[in-house]
Parts: sequence; structure tokens; C-alpha cells
Amino acid sequence: MTEHIHDETAIHYVRSGTGQPTLLFVHGSNIDLTYWNAQVAHFQDRFQVIAIDLPGHGKSGRDREHWSTTGMGEDVAALIKSLKLEQVILIGHSLGSDVNLVAATTYPDPIIGFIIIDNFKNAGQPLPEQYQQQSEEIIKNLQTDFGKTNEDYARMVLLTPQTPVDVANRVVNDYRQAYQPMAVEMLEEVFTDAYLIERNRLPKLSCKIHLINVDYMPTNEKPLQELATNGYELHHMAGTSHFPMIENPKEFNKQLKETIAVIQQERSV
Repeated sequence: MTEHIHDETAIHYVRSGTGQPTLLFVHGSNIDLTYWNAQVAHFQDRFQVIAIDLPGHGKSGRDREHWSTTGMGEDVAALIKSLKLEQVILIGHSLGSDVNLVAATTYPDPIIGFIIIDNFKNAGQPLPEQYQQQSEEIIKNLQTDFGKTNEDYARMVLLTPQTPVDVANRVVNDYRQAYQPMAVEMLEEVFTDAYLIERNRLPKLSCKIHLINVDYMPTNEKPLQELATNGYELHHMAGTSHFPMIENPKEFNKQLKETIAVIQQERSV
């Protein structure tokens, strides 16, 4: 384990393996790099694997006045530069995919692959008007009862009735214990203008997008057809919640391995 300092904030990460390309894993909101443990263990014999804790998460620093997806994406880009990484496949879950989008369009040179885990299901589109009042109530309730509100959000939006108890408990515990200033500001961004990051940066992405999306919530492909100027490929995964990497790691690793192979094959043509 080690850390990198960017914008006066310590970025904690783990690094293993020596092969190329480098797989760089970035987790989603309110969780940490340990959600990738099964992937690190599975791929480190064949690739260099790096997993990070985003600022405000896990063991990374919290010394930041303002929190944003753009700021976190710049953190990832700075880490790639600092480690002098080449031939990087970015793998981002949920918020981590938007963070990686910022990183890939900020420092595109070493990025050879871009993999999304359960996100961009309505890429670049604002929150539908019928959810505006509900989103405002969630933000308001986070100020008065953060733990319960964040748990309710996770259960309502990210988990399903079929999610195994151990997985649900892990996610709920992490959401309840998340760093409140960061979590509130980041969710406000998700509800208001985070979609602009996708709308403005997806057309600038220099490589094809690969999505591994779970079917508990459908993916609207029309925005991807408009915004993914270098193309996209959607891979479906069935039967889990928003956290396939911990809920069904065997199947998830299989799909991820196949996706990485496609990226390598496309580069060799």
C-alpha cells in the first residue's frame, strides 16, 4: 500500500503485478478500493493492477474544501502521470466511471481502454423532472439524519430485494459511515449538473467505451449512440444489484476478462 499527494490530499492506492497493460480500478460513491479485492487477486498474475481510494473515501485524505467529480478525475490523471503509467485500461464503477471520464479526457495519452461498470445508463441526460422534488428532499434529509437517509438511498436505488444479506449489509454500512461533507456535496452534483460531464466529455473520449451493465435497471442506448463518437459496446450482466464485483465476482471477472481481451484485440488490428 502507498499514497500519492495531489491538491494537498493524500491518495491511497494498492499496486501489484507487473504485466501490461495496467488495469486501473476506481470505485464508486461512499465505498472503497476493497470492493475490487476479487478483481485484484484475479488479474494481478497477468497485468499490473492498481486500485485507488478516491479522496474522502477509504484511507485517502479528507483535506479538501470542495468535492467534485472533476476534482477527483484530476486526482486520477495526476496519479497516472506521477507513476508514469503507459497503456492504461481505466475501469470505473458508478461515480468512478465519471471520474475516469474526466481523467481520460484530461490526460488521454496513456489511455488505451475505457470500461464502465453499471453506469451511463442514461448518459449525459439531466435528472428527469419527476424526480426533482424527491432529490431535493434526499439532500435536505442528509443534513438532518445522514446515516438513515444514505442507507435509504442505497436500498432504494442501488440494491434489490434479491441482494444477498451480506452484500446489502456491507453496502449499507459503508453508506452510513461515509464522510458526510464529501457524500452530500457529491450527491448534490449527481442530482444537478453531473450529467454535463458526460455530455461534454464523452464526445472527446479517444477510445471506444465498453460497458458492463447489470439488468436490474435498463440501459438507454440512444444517448450513447449520440455521444460515444468512437463507439461503444454494451455487455449485459444479469442477477445482481449495482455491485456485481462483490455480489457475483466469478461471473463479473469472466465478463471483465473477455472485455479486456476485446480491447487488446482491437489494438492489435
